[in-house]
Amino acid sequence: MPILVTGGARSGKSSFAEKLCANYGDRGIYIATAQLYDDEMRERVRMHQMERDQAAFEWKTIEEPYDLIALLGDLEGSKMILVDCLTLWLSNILLRCEAEPNATDLVKQQIDQLVERVRIYAGTLIFVTNEVGSGIVPEYPLGRQYRDLAGYMNRKLAGVCEQVYLVTAGIPIELKSRAVQL
Repeated sequence: MPILVTGGARSGKSSFAEKLCANYGDRGIYIATAQLYDDEMRERVRMHQMERDQAAFEWKTIEEPYDLIALLGDLEGSKMILVDCLTLWLSNILLRCEAEPNATDLVKQQIDQLVERVRIYAGTLIFVTNEVGSGIVPEYPLGRQYRDLAGYMNRKLAGVCEQVYLVTAGIPIELKSRAVQL
């Protein structure tokens, strides 16, 4: 069963997703997509690792900034996987191919492949992503491209996920069951 957890920065998405995992069992695989470019990011990751280590839920952490689709294929059959976070994965992919003239198409292909992998996955997948399109329009073309691709990715994944949660101010609301059908 695929589940998407979205919301703004520091809204409580990751904490909620980790608690959600605990509702499905006592252990799982944590796929971290962050890259450690600076001391602040290293400290942020260290704090997340410490919090996971102190939890009653047993995590096996795999760090994978790029090859998420292949990794999910390799892990097919695993009962519980949490991916944190899709928007970091997206930025990694975009920055890897931003110089290509068809970068948007290349990134969309990766997103579409991810969506297909999620659609056929047999276990429970929980994805954390950011709702980046709710703020101001970015000043630079790369920022606008990223915002648009994040919106595309979140829409496509929400379409194949059985549950979609929005977390705001630490309060999760399940959206998909409340969606208006026109």
